[in-house]
Amino acid sequence: MQKKIVLLPGDGIGPEIMDAAVDILETIAKKFNHQFIFDYQLIGGAAIDQLNTPLPQQTINSCEVADAVLLGAVGGPKWDNNPSDLRPERGLLGIRKALDLYANLRPVKGFKQLLSASPLKEEIIQGSDLLIVRELTGGLYFGQPSERNADQSAVIDTLAYTRKEMERIIDKGFQSAQIRNKKLTSVDKANVLESSKLWREIVEEKKQMYPDVEVEHVLVDAAAMKLITNPSSFDVIVTENMFGDILSDEASVLTGSLGMLPSASLAENGVGLYEPAHGSAPDIAGLGIANPVAMLLSTAMMLRYSFALEEEATVIEKAIEACIDKGYYTADLAVKSGEKVSTKEMTQAIIACIEE
Repeated sequence: MQKKIVLLPGDGIGPEIMDAAVDILETIAKKFNHQFIFDYQLIGGAAIDQLNTPLPQQTINSCEVADAVLLGAVGGPKWDNNPSDLRPERGLLGIRKALDLYANLRPVKGFKQLLSASPLKEEIIQGSDLLIVRELTGGLYFGQPSERNADQSAVIDTLAYTRKEMERIIDKGFQSAQIRNKKLTSVDKANVLESSKLWREIVEEKKQMYPDVEVEHVLVDAAAMKLITNPSSFDVIVTENMFGDILSDEASVLTGSLGMLPSASLAENGVGLYEPAHGSAPDIAGLGIANPVAMLLSTAMMLRYSFALEEEATVIEKAIEACIDKGYYTADLAVKSGEKVSTKEMTQAIIACIEE
């Protein structure tokens, strides 16, 4: 199999964890007789520094004709004082919109060997295995107008959704629940927001099409609390853009580190973009201590969702688990015992497990 993959290393630790992903993909290619063609492009702060835009047209063009896209991370304090159109995050939002990546899938599964790394009690998080399905191209982050008054006395952001945008992500939530444990939690704020009232109505309409899926409605504030007090009660969570952004980051404590969480952003009939859930971590960039696991799990998701390479994806996931079983961990994981390793050492240990 030959596939073209656009690589967007981005900022901070992005280039370091992207190197890890390339090493893993080259190992998989050799083991399973595939050919992966890599096309490096700019995004975020790196693109601003070189081309004065967070999302060059060349990047969009390359992504549109790729088989899949891998992204490292964007952002950092270097660009914090830039005007809003020259912020690195605009590159990320822009590529999602350009590729119509409407569905963000973020699995949250704790490794039993790392339960001690979580700030929550082990008996609370044990057995947690959930999937957050987040709408990615609508809502408050994209609504217009979004502006300040000329005299800086007031601001406005707009939460806007079409019925179609809601329907397609809610369908994705139901479909995801069907192939897991057939339980869907719809998160909204229907007691306050008109958008959430319509969202809830659509969920009620859609559940007639998925009679095998159990559905519950939970307000976002209650869901935030329940994620901490009873995370194992969730199977699939489906929600709008901002709520999903917040809840998926909150869920990272279940694994002990954002460095363990992958994500996939999918279009209806186009290229998928895969990225770790963590940020650019500029405070540790260049130190060689970043955790590559979220990036490598995102790579496994790419093989599974975009290329239908289930065996290859599973090999990566099992190799990561085997490494953790052997006691290897990076600095972000406050585990009780084992061997602390660098980004490259963790990557090489995972490669060794793949090759065994």
